Amino acid sequence: MTTIGFIGSGNIGGTVARLAVAAGYDVVLSNSRGPETLQDLVAELGPRARAGSAADAAAAGDIVVVSVPFRAYQAVPAEPLAGKVVIDTNNYYPQRDGQFAELDDASTTSSELLQRHLAGSRVVKVFNNIFFKHLGSLARPSGAADRTALPIAGDDAAAKQTVTGFLDAIGYDAVDVGALADGWRYQPDTPAYGAPFGTFSDPIGTPADAATIRAAVAKAER
Repeated sequence: MTTIGFIGSGNIGGTVARLAVAAGYDVVLSNSRGPETLQDLVAELGPRARAGSAADAAAAGDIVVVSVPFRAYQAVPAEPLAGKVVIDTNNYYPQRDGQFAELDDASTTSSELLQRHLAGSRVVKVFNNIFFKHLGSLARPSGAADRTALPIAGDDAAAKQTVTGFLDAIGYDAVDVGALADGWRYQPDTPAYGAPFGTFSDPIGTPADAATIRAAVAKAER
């Protein structure tokens, strides 16, 4: 794996891109406003980065990170993502996204809806439960005593293995929570959302190891 595509390059997407470039990956960035609006980020990231359309990022990426407001998930281009591992960083915030009855009655999850839209892709949910500043500051080398873990969920074991390897490369351990249907366990308003890594007022954050994340995930209630 050498190239990570980004559909959405805001706080989370941009932070993952910085970590990926630091780990030796090439990145292709995109957003809804056009590649010209990403030139500052491309300049910051250096020669391993370029900007393009969402279709460009989808086609170029060996792994593709989708980091758009949930309400826009159906605008993610499905055809160029067929057969690919897709990382879903999104959360459903009704106050921002509007109401989705299937999510309000807990009959499905936001990542399952993305997987339904991207039927030919293999979706893995990660990065949605950590503040972007903490994501940028808590990365540690493999084996570090204060390494942080992030929960992942997905329906494809090989895709989760691929994402676990990517997380390891950019400085994080992974805690496998289960299928996409189990992703609610670290969505907003659960113990694993935000809190294990410290408060938003602290830009550095607090390391949270795998045991801490497993305990927080286990406390989730619907």
